[in-house]
Amino acid sequence: DAEVVCRELGCGIPVKVLGSAAFGRGEGQVWTEELQCRGNESEIYFCPTSSSLKHSHCSHDNDVGLICSGHTEARLVNGPDSCSGRVELQYLSDWGTVCAVSWDMRAADVLCAQLGCGSAVAVVGVDWFGEGSGHIWADVFDCQGIETHLSQCGISSWSRAACSHKHDAGVICSGSSMAFHEGRVRLSGGSECQGEAEIYFRQDWRRVLLDSWSLSEASVLCRQLGCGSVLNYRSSPSTTEHKHMCVTGFSCSGSEAHLGNCSSAQPVNCSSGEQLYITCS
Repeated sequence: DAEVVCRELGCGIPVKVLGSAAFGRGEGQVWTEELQCRGNESEIYFCPTSSSLKHSHCSHDNDVGLICSGHTEARLVNGPDSCSGRVELQYLSDWGTVCAVSWDMRAADVLCAQLGCGSAVAVVGVDWFGEGSGHIWADVFDCQGIETHLSQCGISSWSRAACSHKHDAGVICSGSSMAFHEGRVRLSGGSECQGEAEIYFRQDWRRVLLDSWSLSEASVLCRQLGCGSVLNYRSSPSTTEHKHMCVTGFSCSGSEAHLGNCSSAQPVNCSSGEQLYITCS
């Protein structure tokens, strides 16, 4: 119930619910219907209610009070500019990081818009922008991606026990200098739509390891290149030039327009596996 009230008022998330008329006794009618909010409603109006006899004798001595966190401020830190970096949010006067398991591209889109940084290019893990310190906000932002501020998104709780600073989320927005190159793809050693796959990752071109690849990732790569659909993919002999620069760990659904929209990849030594050769239509 408190989550919905704070959201409707544009006041962030609930910090504390107070009883016994903590802010003084009100006047007029006391509403005795019991709210049964799920927590993701945009307004209290949409919460189901039920009449309950146990509340029939309420008086203003039992008026409820609520403290909300206030307007959610946000920033991206430890990146090359203000439009890429580790996600940090401020509740009241406290800054904290965001748990990556509760952060997705739709929330990232809203954050980038809130910061005046365009749209999200990628959500990345802690190895990109380092670990934060202090608070970890593990609330799940249920955004549609069209909101202009994170405070307009639904929020639900997540188990903080599963979060540590090793899971801090990072975001790259389209307004960042990183976005112009990061996640670009090219095919070498063949033709425009056939060859050894290379991805610009962390300021360098890297080959892709075959062990992390499936038809879903291949479909996204061909789509990103404007090369139609994937015909096949296979291993390619590694070359001396790329022995130390490879990437693995992409995980796509297959519907993404850009590899940057898939889950975060990891840099690895190329000697650990076969590299990818792909043919698009």
